[in-house]
Amino acid sequence: MTDEAHAFVPGHITGFFTVDRGDDPIETGSRGGGLALSDGVSVTVSRGAETKITLNGEEIEVEAVERVLDALRTTATVTAETPLPLGSGFGVSGALALGTALAANAVFGHGLSYNELVTIAHGAEVQAGSGLGDVVAQARGGVPLRLEPGGPQFNYLDAIPARSRIEYVTLGELSTADVVGGDTDILTAAGERALSTVVKEPKLSTFIQASRQFSREAELLTPEVKSVIDDVAEAGGDAAMAMLGETVFALGTGLTDAGYDATVAAIYPPGATIEDEG
Repeated sequence: MTDEAHAFVPGHITGFFTVDRGDDPIETGSRGGGLALSDGVSVTVSRGAETKITLNGEEIEVEAVERVLDALRTTATVTAETPLPLGSGFGVSGALALGTALAANAVFGHGLSYNELVTIAHGAEVQAGSGLGDVVAQARGGVPLRLEPGGPQFNYLDAIPARSRIEYVTLGELSTADVVGGDTDILTAAGERALSTVVKEPKLSTFIQASRQFSREAELLTPEVKSVIDDVAEAGGDAAMAMLGETVFALGTGLTDAGYDATVAAIYPPGATIEDEG
């Protein structure tokens, strides 16, 4: 046990996904594909008489984090920093939940394994309605393909063995709960087609193309996002929409070449980790 512990969880951009409901939160999740980013969330957990969550210096409420601490039967001070915007398709809530699980385990000496902590964070995220597949993808790192839904006991992960510079531009927010809480039949069918396409040809270029097609077929593509994607294509690049947010991501210098002031990151091969632990 220690007084505080630090975790880093990569951001996660989902390109396409399904909605798969199970009888239990840890069986519920999504199939799909995404990118783990070098831009992520740094989480520090320290002992506290009551739970307090701070993100970038502002106190906030994050249901998934509170559920993680409840599952661990503890209270703590959670302090997080990230360059990523909330509600824009970067898996920040999932990163907060997973980072809290990892760091709290170290602080309070619960002795839980990595998969057990991922399971807790995944279940908390599902119950909070803030995500379905980010946590397991952030635990995996790289370019994970979620072939089966749910936490570690139920899912099956593969990956595209590739690295790349990634650029992104955020235009606004979308509500995950609003999208996955409604009729998801069209979305899930589109996600299944996209996943099948990428599994048959596991390359980044195929991933981007499948993601772009998914946003159209799932009826999630907004006019503003489409305009940016079209600009990138005209400049000879490849871009798609991040799920779920009004965010455009591109490989290489796609957005910069199209004249946008993009944020630059990279695919992050390691998954979420505890930092500075002896």
